[in-house]
Amino acid sequence: MQISMKIRRYDPEKDARPHWQEFNLDVAPTERVLDVLNQIKWELDGSLTYRRSCAHGICGSDAMMINGMNRLACKILVKDLGDKITVEPLRGLPVLKDLIVDMEPFFDSYRAILPYFINDDPPPPRERLQSVEDRARFDDTTKCILCAACTTSCPVFWTNGRYIGPAAIVNAHRFIFDSRDEGSAERLRVLNDANGLWRCRTAYNCTEACPRGIPITKVIEETKRELIWQRM
Repeated sequence: MQISMKIRRYDPEKDARPHWQEFNLDVAPTERVLDVLNQIKWELDGSLTYRRSCAHGICGSDAMMINGMNRLACKILVKDLGDKITVEPLRGLPVLKDLIVDMEPFFDSYRAILPYFINDDPPPPRERLQSVEDRARFDDTTKCILCAACTTSCPVFWTNGRYIGPAAIVNAHRFIFDSRDEGSAERLRVLNDANGLWRCRTAYNCTEACPRGIPITKVIEETKRELIWQRM
């Protein structure tokens, strides 16, 4: 099929502001957007810049805005988009070049919620046991791949870049509800900040954007209830 792909381009060494560049190509309907970007870069314009790695929806590196929605370029098929495709960098993070954004503000929020296991008790002779039910309590939030699609789809984050964001809350949830972890109080203190959990306005953009199907809005509400319960 013939498609027209418009890409928002920006080279800080040459451009005063971003601009659109259009490419007309013949592609197979079952090709992914990432395949089309690779074709453009390898055959038409080697200066096109974007992130990619595993190409299997696991690393999260190729998150970008495709036809107005945050998606992974390696997961969305051309036939599901039609013959006119627009590709832009994620919103809310500084654009370094073309489709590459500066992820450091995003990872600063991730690091702030202490995304690691905290338990100072002496380790048991074997593993720390956990019931199936206890494990299921936080199973959804173990699926996050840190692609930033949820956080950069959030209108609160667009207007307040200091908001900790959905992805950080999801990863805090993963440990707060882990029955083996003992760092919940500290994480909840971080989330109780002025730019933390309570900034969420339940827009559901994050849930719709998540390529892993995590019910992020539900996760945020569960974390809010836990914080209220801990403060009572």
